[in-house]
Amino acid sequence: MALMAVLESDLRALSAEARRRYPAVKDAAEHAILKLRSLSGPGEIADNEDIVRIFLMACDAKSVKLSVLGLACLQKLISHDAVASSALKDILSTLKDHSEMADDSVQLKTLQTILLIFQSRLHPDNEDNMAQALGICLRLLENSRSSDSVRNTAAATFRQAVALIFDNVNHAEWLPAGKYGSQLSRANSVTNSVTHSISESDFVRWLETRNIAVQPNKRDFLSKTGKLGLFLLEDLTALAAGGSAMWLRVHSLQRIFALDILEFVLSHYVAIFQTLLSYEQQVLRHQICSLLMTSLRTNVEREGESEEPTFRRLVLRSVAHIIKLYSTSLVTESEVFLNMLVKVACLDLPLWHQILVLEVLRQGFCVEVQTLRLLFKNFDMDPKNTNVVENIVKALARVVSTIQLVYVVPESSEESLAAVAGMFNSKAKGVEWSMDNDASNAAVVVASEAHAITLAVEGLLGVVFAVATLTDEAADVGEIDSPKNNIGMPSKFTGETVVLCLSLIDSTWLTILDALSLILTRSQGEAVIIEVLKGYQAFTQACGVLHVIEPLNSFLASLCKFTINIPTEGEKKSSVVLSPGSKKAESLADQRDIVVLTPKNVQALRTLFNVAHRLHDVLGPSWVLVLETLAALDRVIHSPHASTQEVSVSVSRLPRETSGQYSDFNILSSLNSQLFESSALMHVSAVNSILSALRQLSIQCISGYPSGMGQALNQQIGSVAFCVESITSVLVNNLHRVHHIWDGVVGHLLELFKNQNQQIRNLALDALDQSICAVLGSDQFQSSKASELELTATEVNNSVDKDRPFEHEALSPLITLYNSSQGLDVQAGALKILLHVLERYADKLQFCWSGILDMLRSVADASERDLIPLGFQNIRVIMNDALSTIPVQCLDVCIEVTGAYAAQKTEINISLTAIGLLWTATDFIAKGLSPASSEETTNKIVNDKSEADKISRHTGTFSTSENEQIESISNSFHNPRHSLKGFDRNKLLFSVFSILQKLGSDERPEVRNSAVRTLFQTLGIHGQKISESMWNYCLWTYVLPLLECVSHLAATSSSDEWQGKGKELGTRRGKTVHMLIHHSRDTAQKQWDETLVLVLGGITRLLRSFFPFLQSLNKFSAGWELLLRFIEDSILNGSKEVAVAAISCLQTVVSSHCSKGNLALPYIKSILDVYELALERSPDCRTNSAVKVKQEILHGLGDLYVQAKSMFDTDMYLKLLLTIHLAIKCSMIPRDADSEVGILSPIQRTILEILPLLRPPEHLSAEWFALLQLLLCYLLGSEVSMHQKKDEEPNTGISSRRGSAAMGSFTFAGVSNTETTKETWIKSSSNVFGGSEPPSIPTSEATPDETSVCNWNHLFMEKLIPVIIELFLAAPSTEKCNIFPKIIKGLGRCMNTRRDSPKGSLWRLAVESFNRIINGDLMEADNNIKLDSHIYRHSRARLWKEVADVYDLFLVGSCGRALSSNGAAESLEADEVIEMNVLNVLADMILKGQIDAPVEILHRLVSTLDRCASRTGSLPLESLGQMPSHCSRFSLSCLQMMFSLCSFRFEDDWPPERATISSVSIDILMKRCEIILQQFLSDENDLGENALPAVRTNETFCVLQELARMVIHSDTASVLNIPAHLKEKIENSEIRSCHAHLLVLFPSICELVVSRESRIRELVQVLLRLVAEELGLQKSTHADS
Repeated sequence: MALMAVLESDLRALSAEARRRYPAVKDAAEHAILKLRSLSGPGEIADNEDIVRIFLMACDAKSVKLSVLGLACLQKLISHDAVASSALKDILSTLKDHSEMADDSVQLKTLQTILLIFQSRLHPDNEDNMAQALGICLRLLENSRSSDSVRNTAAATFRQAVALIFDNVNHAEWLPAGKYGSQLSRANSVTNSVTHSISESDFVRWLETRNIAVQPNKRDFLSKTGKLGLFLLEDLTALAAGGSAMWLRVHSLQRIFALDILEFVLSHYVAIFQTLLSYEQQVLRHQICSLLMTSLRTNVEREGESEEPTFRRLVLRSVAHIIKLYSTSLVTESEVFLNMLVKVACLDLPLWHQILVLEVLRQGFCVEVQTLRLLFKNFDMDPKNTNVVENIVKALARVVSTIQLVYVVPESSEESLAAVAGMFNSKAKGVEWSMDNDASNAAVVVASEAHAITLAVEGLLGVVFAVATLTDEAADVGEIDSPKNNIGMPSKFTGETVVLCLSLIDSTWLTILDALSLILTRSQGEAVIIEVLKGYQAFTQACGVLHVIEPLNSFLASLCKFTINIPTEGEKKSSVVLSPGSKKAESLADQRDIVVLTPKNVQALRTLFNVAHRLHDVLGPSWVLVLETLAALDRVIHSPHASTQEVSVSVSRLPRETSGQYSDFNILSSLNSQLFESSALMHVSAVNSILSALRQLSIQCISGYPSGMGQALNQQIGSVAFCVESITSVLVNNLHRVHHIWDGVVGHLLELFKNQNQQIRNLALDALDQSICAVLGSDQFQSSKASELELTATEVNNSVDKDRPFEHEALSPLITLYNSSQGLDVQAGALKILLHVLERYADKLQFCWSGILDMLRSVADASERDLIPLGFQNIRVIMNDALSTIPVQCLDVCIEVTGAYAAQKTEINISLTAIGLLWTATDFIAKGLSPASSEETTNKIVNDKSEADKISRHTGTFSTSENEQIESISNSFHNPRHSLKGFDRNKLLFSVFSILQKLGSDERPEVRNSAVRTLFQTLGIHGQKISESMWNYCLWTYVLPLLECVSHLAATSSSDEWQGKGKELGTRRGKTVHMLIHHSRDTAQKQWDETLVLVLGGITRLLRSFFPFLQSLNKFSAGWELLLRFIEDSILNGSKEVAVAAISCLQTVVSSHCSKGNLALPYIKSILDVYELALERSPDCRTNSAVKVKQEILHGLGDLYVQAKSMFDTDMYLKLLLTIHLAIKCSMIPRDADSEVGILSPIQRTILEILPLLRPPEHLSAEWFALLQLLLCYLLGSEVSMHQKKDEEPNTGISSRRGSAAMGSFTFAGVSNTETTKETWIKSSSNVFGGSEPPSIPTSEATPDETSVCNWNHLFMEKLIPVIIELFLAAPSTEKCNIFPKIIKGLGRCMNTRRDSPKGSLWRLAVESFNRIINGDLMEADNNIKLDSHIYRHSRARLWKEVADVYDLFLVGSCGRALSSNGAAESLEADEVIEMNVLNVLADMILKGQIDAPVEILHRLVSTLDRCASRTGSLPLESLGQMPSHCSRFSLSCLQMMFSLCSFRFEDDWPPERATISSVSIDILMKRCEIILQQFLSDENDLGENALPAVRTNETFCVLQELARMVIHSDTASVLNIPAHLKEKIENSEIRSCHAHLLVLFPSICELVVSRESRIRELVQVLLRLVAEELGLQKSTHADS
């Protein structure tokens, strides 16, 4: 064990210390060590006295060290209960001896040991031991030689010992173990002190929980421990009285210490005195009370210890404990004590003495609720006793009233008030001022006076809070109702606590009010003001709860007096303060409205708010006083000159935003609002009281200033504004019971509308707006609507006024206000309120729509500029958001009202927006519309299948998912309350359409255009839901009449320009300002044309969406005919935009329905007839408008053919081509601008765009010839024929008027009975093309006029050639074969333009196209072609003839010549490349190809090459030098090409066709070589020594070189003009290649041996060797070596 080890260690230390001087102790210690080892624990140690004895022996040695060690070991044994009780006497004897030792450490150890004895089980239980132990402590305490530490330790030990003793008494007497009582502690506020006192009544609660009376049964018998306590208490009382303690054997002791111990026992061990009679009678009543009474006497000699403040404080605290804790048993003594305290407080005693008394009164009684309750109950309420509490309150009030006496000396008064404020501030921070803390200085008197006043104020506040606390307790136990439930004035209060509170208030309220109001008036300290105002609030609330009217009103009036400081005239004048930086004072006019809120005012206002919140249900008529104050506060808050005190004393030039006033103002404003918001929790009678007070105040303000001006008027309006806002706030917060207060609120607002002041009327308007919106938006209104909706509209209209739904009551003031004879501002305000209602709660209205719509209709009919926009805003909200909730009976009226706004002339923007709202209405109506219901309405019988399915099948525009979506929206959009079931939806639609049709002829362009758009858009969107009969009705009632009307108005409108001015916008500097208008809209006719375009666009959209369905209508054929006539007239006679719109209509129909097969053939023919007629009769192309129209027609033709080509027959296709021909012919007339710039006309560009689209379909493949032949006629060479046949054009058979075609059940009556047929086309085409093939003449042979036309059309031909080639390549093989020769001829004519226009692009494009078609497989014979063999051969023969002609004319006439071209070198090189390409194509694709050309054609082509190759040799020498290099190069290329035709390389590359061309070419080539060689010899001989031109030499060199290279086939050699034996030899040779051609030229070659040109001679040698080899004359191998 640890104890055993420690003891052994201590014994060893003790043995070591006593080893020299105290051997006996040493031996005893060693013996004890051995003894200790045989023991096992504290119990065995206690049974063995040897261990204790050795430590006592060590103490008896009187050695300090041994004593300290011995006492320490004793403490360990005592703390571990290792000492037997029998050893206590010896231990106490030893401790007594040690207490007499002069060493402090020994004395301290002694005191520690004594305390351990009292704390352990060795606690003395007999008088001797107890007296001896306590006597040791007291002797050390009183010993003058004791040090301070010993003396303090002795005092603390004695105090703890006393506490332990009386704890044992409690335990022995079976009394409560806790220490009950109260220390006079100090809190930082009176409220906290009261709260603290409530928590200290635990002893009373302990007694109550055990059903023990407050005065328990007394006991005379005392236990042994109780007697010890009684002895101790008697000795302490004797010592406190200045006597000696017989039992403790102490002759004297400080009275303060003894009294402090007594005060401790009295306050902490109440149960002992309450239960044990000996303690109460023997000690408390006779000894302690006598002691205290003697000490309280004031006539005793003021000397000695009894006059010390500390002693007096202890006496007073002890008295307070007796009164507080024992007044029930010591009634007389307590009364004496209280009267003495009151008397002392009033006597002229030293301030410190008065302060001590006030502290006791304040802390001991005033803030102790239960104490005050007991005192008042036992004394004041008992007629036999003195009114103790009342006297205390008056005494405290007298102390407070000394402030008035202090004010006789202003300086001291200011100091005292400042000190009072400082003490309250310190207490608020937790620092308590006390007299002990003050030094002796000049301020001690002022501080003492302030301290006394502070304590008196706190005491009064303690009484106030005690009253409030007792009132709350009464409410908690049910004696009175809480303020929340306290509605009416009870007949009589019977509860004990309530009666006590009433008596207490009645006896003290006037005194308290005077004192507190005095403090509140004089003081400026924040903390003291807050505390006093808390007292005001608490006392006022208590009075209100108890229904004590006079104190309540008195306190409330006093409180209101401190809320707002309205400065007097003198104060206003004195408030003018110059700021440091200002140069002069502000004017008095600006200063007179200044109101400064001090912190006192702010706190008073907050207190007033708290009182009003707490007592709202019991104030009753007192509300007027509260509301007057709040109205004044509201004026202050909204005053621009109001400020708080902090702002007023600051620098005046600081911005208001930087000040701190707004925080206070915001808080006060928030509190003001919260007061009225809390009315929702009040009883309805309280709410009516508030409203009554507000109405009274409002009427009073209005009547108080009948002719107010300036400041008075502003105050009047401010007060009225406060009342109106407050009434509105109360209403908003009491919507759950609005039925009880609505009439009163609305009645007062309607009264305000009669006032002449505009601001007051505006206030009433805003309040009415908020009120109506709040009512309609409340949950209460919605819950009532649930039951009201069960009524039908008829029941509602037939019901009497009192039974009508509250909705009528809510909105009837609004309608009444508008219909009454008020000014425009009130009517406008009513409309604004209605707008707010509709914006927020339109979906919640049901029974008042008729009145609302009538009101809005009257606005539209009045056409008042200021009211129209407001009225329309309302109707817009209805149409956008409320259509789904309006009763079905009101929908038609709603549409009519919207139409009225669309038709009004005041605001055009409103008209436009109203038209949009009509569209919204159609969307809403159509959501529940079905074709079946439409048919029912129009009394038509429909099939079982839904008409919607029929339309969907025709149009294909609505998928199943879309229909399902529409149905879903419709189902969710309509609920049973607003279902249109049984209501005529079609009637609603017709109403909308009728309004839109009328608006379509409005004189304002913007309005009619918007109406037209809306009409057609609604029809287009909802057309799938309209039945067949309804469509008929719409077409013939709305659509076609609208078209006719707009067309008529457009035709009859003025075309005079408006000189750039539109309608008037206003004036500027006296001049009228007009709207600027664009030139495209500067006439009435142009604006009507715009409307007409919109009508056509709308019809177009309808046809695009519903044409297949519309075809099934009975009267649609007549409508279609009317539409076509109108389109014809629009194209021919209308403006450009009208014509384009008309064409677009046809284009849209075609593009939308042809591809789907929904457009029947008669409709296609009729559209084609319209295009034909329009192109024929339309004006020339010299204006931009005409050009645009023709372009659109051409695009329409192209689209028509692309979409409907499968339906075209031969006649239709030929008519299409003739129509295109008309357009091309018209485009051939050049406009000045185009001729100058040299560009394509827009029509030509359009033609070129659509020509590729005109490919005949498979079933019209025979028409390829007609198409290509038509296009070829516009190439060069055909113009002559066209102009020659110009006069014959009327006989061509091209119909100038539309034919007729039967369509369905009706016939289009055209203006001509002639129908174009295929025979007509053949005749026409023969006339157009001249009846025969155009002559193959160059362009230069045309007449000058024809040439000018052709030159201007070159650009068109350049663009046309690629189109022709592409079409040709796409044509079927049979058609290619027929048209191929004409294609070649046309391209040849274009190629020949190079002679006249070498820089032009036409001949280049023609060459490129020519090479392209020659370069393909077209030139090869096609044995699989489906043509008669004779026709095919004839066609091929024509083809080869045309090919030969083209090469002949182009190569001979245009290539290799020095043309008049001044182009750059790059251009010349490019042209030379083109020439080479032509040669290569000729050689590679024709001459060397596998073609079926006749031999004569081949001979002609080779001759063409020979003619080109002879161009250099045919020139004289003098001209060769001037010849361009590219010409010689071209000749040489042709010559080389001839060599390549004759050359043979290997057998595989020698087909029969190649052998043929080689045989044809060899003879021509030999002749050309002979001529060249002879010409060279001749020129060389003629020049003599002069050098030949390089051209000639190069030509000869090239010939010789090619001769040396060329090897010919033996078959080719057979046609040479050589001897027969040589031919035979070649034929018999096994080698198929030879140089037999050299034998033909051998003579000429031999003559060149003598040439001066070394190059020539060298080549001649080579040729001679080849001749020798050919003849077999070459040298032998041996000879060569």
